[in-house]
Amino acid sequence: MPAYKAPLRDTRFLLNEVFDFPAHYAGLSNGKDADPETVGAILEECARYCEEVLSPINLSGDQQGCTLKDGVVTTPKGFKDAYAQFVAGGWQGLSHPTEYGGQGLPMSLGLVKSEMMGTANWSFTMYPGLSLGCMNTIMQYASESLKNQYMPPLTEGRWSGTMCLTEPQCGTDLGQIKTKADDNGDGTYALTGTKIFISAGEHDLTENIIHIVLARLPDAPPGTRGISLFIVPKVLVNDDGSLGERNAVTCASIEHKMGIKASATCVLNFDGARAWLIGEPNKGLEAMFTFMNTARIGTAVQGVAHAELSFQGALPYALERRSMRALSGKKEPDKVADALIHHADVRRMLLTQKAIAEGGRAMIYFAAQYADHMVNGIMENDPAKYALWDDKLGFFTPILKGFLTEMGLEAANLGMQVFGGHGYISEHGMEQIARDARIATLYEGTTGIQALDLLGRKVLLTTRGACVREFTGQIGRFVLEHVTNGKTRRFCTDLGRYAAEWNVLTLRLMMMARKDRDVVSSASHHFLMYSGYVMMGYFWAVQAAVAAKRLAEGGDDTPEFYQSKLDTAAFYFDHLLPRAKAHAASMTKPSKSMTRLAPDHFAFS
Repeated sequence: MPAYKAPLRDTRFLLNEVFDFPAHYAGLSNGKDADPETVGAILEECARYCEEVLSPINLSGDQQGCTLKDGVVTTPKGFKDAYAQFVAGGWQGLSHPTEYGGQGLPMSLGLVKSEMMGTANWSFTMYPGLSLGCMNTIMQYASESLKNQYMPPLTEGRWSGTMCLTEPQCGTDLGQIKTKADDNGDGTYALTGTKIFISAGEHDLTENIIHIVLARLPDAPPGTRGISLFIVPKVLVNDDGSLGERNAVTCASIEHKMGIKASATCVLNFDGARAWLIGEPNKGLEAMFTFMNTARIGTAVQGVAHAELSFQGALPYALERRSMRALSGKKEPDKVADALIHHADVRRMLLTQKAIAEGGRAMIYFAAQYADHMVNGIMENDPAKYALWDDKLGFFTPILKGFLTEMGLEAANLGMQVFGGHGYISEHGMEQIARDARIATLYEGTTGIQALDLLGRKVLLTTRGACVREFTGQIGRFVLEHVTNGKTRRFCTDLGRYAAEWNVLTLRLMMMARKDRDVVSSASHHFLMYSGYVMMGYFWAVQAAVAAKRLAEGGDDTPEFYQSKLDTAAFYFDHLLPRAKAHAASMTKPSKSMTRLAPDHFAFS
């Protein structure tokens, strides 16, 4: 397994030079304490924790996995100690209010923390990661008494949280949920049903687990309009905050999975468990989207994390492993053969990994600023401000989740490929990264669901293409500012064409969908991937522009860092961005070639 090294130089480049986070934080109501010195100290300490504590138990955690005995899940060796250090460091409450014991820092710092932790050990990071969505949902929708009861121990990390949506008969189609909640007449409910695929649903890291559960009231209307949201603690909480008796929630089994084996994925049975309603009856799905948006951004981070870790494993191997001679002539004539890195095809794979990791990181950090503004809207009790930034972030969310997880999986597979046959065996840890990455395109809404959300809901239905026009307008302003610079001209020229095409494609699909509704579904994946490639291209151009400026100014002691940005941007525009053209060609084809084949004609025996 690659020994993780936090890419602090790239992180600081994005925070301080590309997106000017110091100025961004200065404009936030909760950003005054996020000064450069404080942020720098947080980054350094988080890097130390990830490198020295989380990374060393990544491979062993995969090998040992979780075990279930008598309803109790035991996590792999080292996980309890690592979690104790996580709690002692105050990491769970980094971006949560001080009134509940948090540090009150902006949400974006939490995302940076999560990226480092997730790259070092994704399975471990899922335990506290699920708690964040639970906490955000309680913060926004629960009553004051429930907040006061549950937020302090959740913020401390002494308790953890989950999200319980999926049931055996339904996954994404939540309208089929059967879990029921009967009114006990005392302000509580008796919740009965079975939930599956519940990450961190049972474990030995915390003394209590707070489940956020979707269920139906007896008089609820059918479909998604009749879903309510409940808090269901694993252990009941007394009025004084102490723990009481065990609630009627049990772990029936844990899944035997392809990857993330150190993360317990549970089947949970609720047998009349005591529950408390969050928000209004039959409006639970609206509240759950707070949880889901948090989870989807977190899953987008997974794409970057696996691309980064696989790259960190593949690069040293390519520098040391020798095979054949470079086609352009011997590069290391005193050696038996040239190192792999001298072969163009290996460079293609490494540069693809690098471009995905660093381009994806830029996309997430930019979106994190939107998230900061959205959270400030909640803190300032300003619904209009919250709605504005929630809508802006809503356009990014399916692209980040769908595109970056697909690209992260590609990068993880390329890491194995660089190793050749050695990548397929477990001792190097490269195949674990690929196995861990595979789930990212599936949970929190598959890539297909993200694509439908982007094209069908965000672009065509809700904004009628305005969200695309707004973002391409941002691209256009960048192009006008930098097209005369010789270092960035070619990037700007290409971006201008793609931005214009993005709008044309959106309009064409809008017109086609009027006559053929299946076009929305048949085109959605291609539209998502096209959007992702162009968006990442924009953020690579932005990085290249900053790097070019720094090189022109001179005086920096790391010019090679800035040159690597320009070189990687050139690779992206030459070899990855052109993929968007194929997606553009496919998305505008009629849906009939997908729909004409009868279901019973797919296979013949």
